[in-house]
Amino acid sequence: MAENETMNEMVQGVTEDVTDKKCPNCGATVTWDPATLSMTCGFCGYHKELPKPEEGSKATQEIDFNSAKLRTSKDWGSQKKTIECKNCGGSAVYDMTETAGTCPFCGSTSVMPVDDDEDVMAPGGVVPFEISRDKAAELFKTWLKRKLFAPSAAKKSCEAKEFKGIYLPYWTFDSQTTSAYRASYGKDYKDKDGNTHTRWYNCSGIHDEFIDDEVVYASTKTNDSNIKAVSSFDFTRLRDYDPQFIAGYAAERYSLGLDDGWANAQKSIQSKLKSHISDNVRSRYHADRVKDVQLSTSYDKITFKYLLAPVWISNFKFNGTIYNFVVNGQTGRIAGKSPVSILRVIIAIVIALVVLGLLYYLFS
Repeated sequence: MAENETMNEMVQGVTEDVTDKKCPNCGATVTWDPATLSMTCGFCGYHKELPKPEEGSKATQEIDFNSAKLRTSKDWGSQKKTIECKNCGGSAVYDMTETAGTCPFCGSTSVMPVDDDEDVMAPGGVVPFEISRDKAAELFKTWLKRKLFAPSAAKKSCEAKEFKGIYLPYWTFDSQTTSAYRASYGKDYKDKDGNTHTRWYNCSGIHDEFIDDEVVYASTKTNDSNIKAVSSFDFTRLRDYDPQFIAGYAAERYSLGLDDGWANAQKSIQSKLKSHISDNVRSRYHADRVKDVQLSTSYDKITFKYLLAPVWISNFKFNGTIYNFVVNGQTGRIAGKSPVSILRVIIAIVIALVVLGLLYYLFS
């Protein structure tokens, strides 16, 4: 009985009941500070470190996939409200006490509150912000200066607008896989004239592989290509979910459900398995090439985690046009669009043509 109760507590991912966001010294709001990796008061300087992750913590524990619909956490640890953007469709979760008048994804003011869905589970782990707002601004300036075709005026004058910190939702899946496969491998040979040909052979076999933390972005509403471009995180730095981590930030609620997330994971897993099988066949048969890999895979001991990971979203304006960009809140990686100088492009093309002409002259 005690073992069952322990297992239920593990897979439910129970969270804190109350978030204490008030500074004990001055009463101001305390928020997560990426610069010090602690809860910090911006007025009096008070800070409090959150518990470090321990072996066997909830963030590192996997939830059994087949049991998830009956035993999942729905408690975010403090009273929350959800807004939905009429412009881009994004859905974000905030503390009830915070004001959310604009969409954190597109900046639109066309936001509306929606009823909380009690069937939506809370996250089990968080990758906290490690890049501060000021650091993100510095990285933006460096990124823009390195843009080869960006106008000099833009590099000198452009300033990023207010950065919005958002936690994005992800599923990660583990599974033991067993794949029956067939493939063709080829060995090259040369004929008497020195021409290369390939002899093809058929093979088959069984491939066993454990898949660890196959990551799936758990959103169907946020289709920003910049967000996807920077969505690579070190999930080994996970912390147990604590509502204090998202104090002062928005959190996108997953819109890609668990079943659809697993379906997407299987597609990427199949691609990974095909690549690994090709490598194994090439090595085993000392082949020069492998093609037509076909496999049938069974998945066992499927487990998952629901996690949040951080990004900064911002934009800048140049010559009346707004350019959006995103900064990974853990690694500092940036993706976005920047203005292009037609003159710089023309100069680059001319230089390339001149170089090609010289190479042709030298080697013809």
